[in-house]
Amino acid sequence: MPGNFPLLLIFLTVSVALIDCFWAAKSHFVVAGSAYAALAAITGLFWAGGYIYGVWRPEPRISAMLLGTGFLIGFTAGASVLNAMLLTVAGPRIDTILAKADIALGFDWPGMMRAMANHPGLLKLLNLAYGVLLPEISLAVVVLGTMGLIGPLYRFVLAVAIGALICFFIWTLFPAFGAMSVYHFDPTLAARLGVPVDGAYGDALIRMLRDGPGPIAPDNVKGLIGFPSYHAVLALLLIWHLRRVPWLRWPLLVLNLIVIFATPIEGGHHWVDVFAAVPVTALSILLAQKMFDWTAQMDRARMIASSAENRIAPAA
Repeated sequence: MPGNFPLLLIFLTVSVALIDCFWAAKSHFVVAGSAYAALAAITGLFWAGGYIYGVWRPEPRISAMLLGTGFLIGFTAGASVLNAMLLTVAGPRIDTILAKADIALGFDWPGMMRAMANHPGLLKLLNLAYGVLLPEISLAVVVLGTMGLIGPLYRFVLAVAIGALICFFIWTLFPAFGAMSVYHFDPTLAARLGVPVDGAYGDALIRMLRDGPGPIAPDNVKGLIGFPSYHAVLALLLIWHLRRVPWLRWPLLVLNLIVIFATPIEGGHHWVDVFAAVPVTALSILLAQKMFDWTAQMDRARMIASSAENRIAPAA
C-alpha cells in the first residue's frame, strides 16, 4: 500500500474543510455545523479503521476500502459546502451561450424533451440509470478493494475529487445551470416528463446565484454545476477505472453510457456540458496518476533510506 497516498487524501479533505470554515466565519454563511461535524466524525471513524487495518492488523484491502470511503464522505461534504459558497464569487452565467452552442451543433433540447414525453418507459429507464450513479461509486470502491486493486482504487477516488475541483474552477468562472434554466415547459408537458431537474429547479438555482446560497446543510444541497457535467465525469471515471474488472467491464460500460445519454434529460444539461466532461475526465485521470506515482516514489525513497540505516546500524 502506498503509505503517503492516504496522507494525501487526508490532506485534501482537511484543506477543503479549513477553507470552508475560514470562509464561513469571515463571510457569515449559515452552515449546519452539527450536521457537518457528524459527517466529519464518520469520516474520522473510517480513517481510524483504515489505519488499524493498515498498521496494527495489516489487511491492505480492507484498509484501502475504509480510507477511500472515508475520503469520499469527507471530501464530498466539504466540497458541497465550498460549491455553495462559490455562488457568491461566480462570474456571469453562460447558459444562453451554451444553448446557442447546442443549436449550432444541431441539438434541439426542447424538441428532444417533447419527444421523450411520448416514451414514459424510456424515461423510467433513464431515471433509474441516472439515479444509481452514486451507488456505483460505492460498488467501485468495494470491488476494487476486494480484488486487491489498491492502486486503481486510490487513483479512482482521487480522480473523483480532482474532477470535482476542475468542474468547480470552470463553473466559478463561467457558471451555468443547464438547459432547464433556459427553456420552460407548460405544466402538462412537465408533468408528463416527470424529470427531477426541471424549470422550477433551474429558477431556484438562478435565484441562488443572484441572492446567495442561503442556509447550507447536507439535506438541502443542490446540484449547482451545469458546465462541465460532473455527472458525466463520474460516469466516464467509472468506465475507465473498472475496465479491468472482467465481470463488470461490459455491464458498467452499457450502464454508464445510458447515464451519459440521460444527463441532458434527467439532469437538464446542455449537450455541450456532456461533451466538456471528456477533457475534464482525461485531465482528472492524468493528475491522479501523477500524484499516485509521486507518493509511490516517496515511499520507495523512504524504504531505501530505512534499509540503508538498518545495514549501517550493526557496523556502528
